[in-house]
Amino acid sequence: MEQRLFIAACVMYAFTWLTRWLKRKEKINSRRAFAWWHTVFTVIILSCVWWVFAFIMGEGGLAPIPVWKKCAAGIITLGLAVYGYKRALQADTPRQQKIMKEDLDWANTVYFAGFVASLVMFFLVQAFKIPSASMENTLLIGDHLFVNKAVYGFRVPFTKKHFLPFKQVEREDIVIFTFPATHKEQINCGGVQYGKDFVKRVIGMPGDKVEVRQGRVWLNDEELSRQPYERYEELERVPKEGEYDMAEYQALWKTHRLDNELGMELRDNFGPVIVPENTYFVMGDNRDNSCDSRFWGPVPRENIKGKAWFIHWPVSRWRIIK
Repeated sequence: MEQRLFIAACVMYAFTWLTRWLKRKEKINSRRAFAWWHTVFTVIILSCVWWVFAFIMGEGGLAPIPVWKKCAAGIITLGLAVYGYKRALQADTPRQQKIMKEDLDWANTVYFAGFVASLVMFFLVQAFKIPSASMENTLLIGDHLFVNKAVYGFRVPFTKKHFLPFKQVEREDIVIFTFPATHKEQINCGGVQYGKDFVKRVIGMPGDKVEVRQGRVWLNDEELSRQPYERYEELERVPKEGEYDMAEYQALWKTHRLDNELGMELRDNFGPVIVPENTYFVMGDNRDNSCDSRFWGPVPRENIKGKAWFIHWPVSRWRIIK
């Protein structure tokens, strides 16, 4: 989201700079040239708006945008562009100056707001919407929350590098991260997860030995006590099919291929594996309905964007996230 805002802001800044240059060179003084300039402005600003809102309407890239919404956006853009062209073509010189001032005011507003918002989202806080039931009952479908992006260190824009951390990732932190896919066609949990943001709770730290037996989590050969945030369902557990070569098992897990080999067995009987250096083992609080590290492997530190901080919508669920 922050990258889209930053790019949209750069586009609008470039347009305002180009407009001032064209004006100095008297390239847009004629009615027809001015009308085309105004039309291009209308298309650019609407395209930036649709591009940013497409990310929001698609729940951060997790849900496809319906075709009818794409068609509606295209029709609205085309209609406003045609209207703007005719309006500018009929304008006299004073009217042209007024239209240009309005357009540049809008462009200045968009690029300034875009730069400020993108900087805040790059370094401090980002909004996130819960798309699935994997964190119930801690986080519910449709919860809107703020993510603290500074707590684990400021991220260098357009990279995964962090600096000046206030704290390190700790066990039981609820973190937001980019899915650790190695290529765009990678299939996990029945679909392509590349580029999507996930929210899970940290269970295993680097070097920990993690295992799941009959649905219960074991850490370093000790069963973890059940926590209030954990949710289980009364269901028949999937049995373990057999014994595996643990070196091969670990390799498949680290390279995000284990679920394609063993499927739903991993929900109830998993491991043991050793969490590699600079990675974390994460799980959903809704243990029986979560696509998590049991299926697709460890989360690299560099993929973690921040810590879930505060539910701000709906109002009835305002709370600090723990």
